[in-house]
Amino acid sequence: MFKEENKYYQADNFPSGLSKKVVESISHIKNEPGWVTEFRLKAFEIYESKPMPTWGFFPQFKVDINSYVHYVGANQKKKKSWDEVDPEVMRSFEKLGIPEHERKYLAGIEAMNDSETVYANVKKELEDVGIIFCDIDTAIKEYPEIVKKYIGTVVTIGDNKFSALNSCVFSGGSFAYCPKGVKTPMPLQAYFKVTAMASGQYERTLLIAEEGADIEYSEGCSSVQDSGTNFHTAVVELIAHKNAKIHYTTIQNWKKNMYNWTVKRGLCHENAYIKWTDCNIGANTIKYPGIVLLGDNSTGSVLSLAFAGQGQVQDTGARIIHIGKNTKSNVLAKGVSLDGGINSYRGLVKFEPTSVGAISHVKCDGLMMDDHSSSHAYPYNDIVGEHGALNYEATVSKLNEDQLFYLQSRGVSEDDAKLLMVAGFCESVTKELNVEYSVEMTRLIRMILEDGKVISEEPAKQVPTGLSC
Repeated sequence: MFKEENKYYQADNFPSGLSKKVVESISHIKNEPGWVTEFRLKAFEIYESKPMPTWGFFPQFKVDINSYVHYVGANQKKKKSWDEVDPEVMRSFEKLGIPEHERKYLAGIEAMNDSETVYANVKKELEDVGIIFCDIDTAIKEYPEIVKKYIGTVVTIGDNKFSALNSCVFSGGSFAYCPKGVKTPMPLQAYFKVTAMASGQYERTLLIAEEGADIEYSEGCSSVQDSGTNFHTAVVELIAHKNAKIHYTTIQNWKKNMYNWTVKRGLCHENAYIKWTDCNIGANTIKYPGIVLLGDNSTGSVLSLAFAGQGQVQDTGARIIHIGKNTKSNVLAKGVSLDGGINSYRGLVKFEPTSVGAISHVKCDGLMMDDHSSSHAYPYNDIVGEHGALNYEATVSKLNEDQLFYLQSRGVSEDDAKLLMVAGFCESVTKELNVEYSVEMTRLIRMILEDGKVISEEPAKQVPTGLSC
């Protein structure tokens, strides 16, 4: 008789490569209902049928998807207390400041390590007002009717090769449902972390704001593996119903050996508003958060910040589709290139024939810190009809020598002056971050400039005995 253990891979022993058995094993380990298994298998067929993209920077990456392990880790029971979490995992998350964040004000936290959610906690304030916030695996089990209604409706399985890839092997990720007229009392929070060598992480995030609801969501991402490369393909779907608002913030602080190809898109119904605030550090990134302005008087904003250092390509931007009447969009993209890095803005703004009265403003700014880095802009504007307005502007510059001299003449050191000027360049995006993330970005900007040899490394500070960093 055929043994069950031969039919599926064990949770902690997946081989590299993608196959039907890999897909079925993930679904088996998670004990998913049949409709999810069918969703995954359909996605696998579509993934197999689509070639790798050949445009932009894709060809030069030469990534072999089959060289990665696409599921890592056992299906552990989610922990509700930090005392229950594995000490190694806990220490890595403590470095990110999660316990401190939670104690101060965060509504709920989900923490994902490689392919599994290892910690989940939701404060009572959310439950009291009817907000659901959990990982996507829990949502499939406990709220299947909501997940089934919305998953794959904004980013379809066949949208592109990587949406199909995520759809067949997704594991972990956030799910939030905010009922009619309710506002999240505090930001929802998630952290995603990659530790395994030559592995892929494929979280799936789905946020739904019912009529008049308001969701504020923030996530942080990091990786720690220095050997080989890692691969990350997430799919994020936002649905903002009539008069609803969603503000989604990401700080992705990957190692440089990460390939980060993510598909993020939101759908705005009548008079709804979606804002993406997207910060990209580390990795070779291809990502364009998108908004479909379906309903009349809907509004969308994409604020993007990317740093490209040695050996890096940051190909980021936005995609806005205007469909409803009197829709408005705003795109602000900031890119910093240093130590030979390549930064590019790649954006699409499309006015459908129905989008009478549509208005869009796009601004992308590049800052080059040396002579061997580069900055590019690839805007695509597809305008139908004569009853809308689109404004596009782009700039590329270096640090202003006169400003640098002025700051130094006022007693500011050269390194601090450069740090101030770069922080000022990024300020129009970083000011949209909450206080905790804003402080983190200030530290990260210094680390990026140090790594790119723009400024000298700050000497280590002595910590008094009995205190922690």
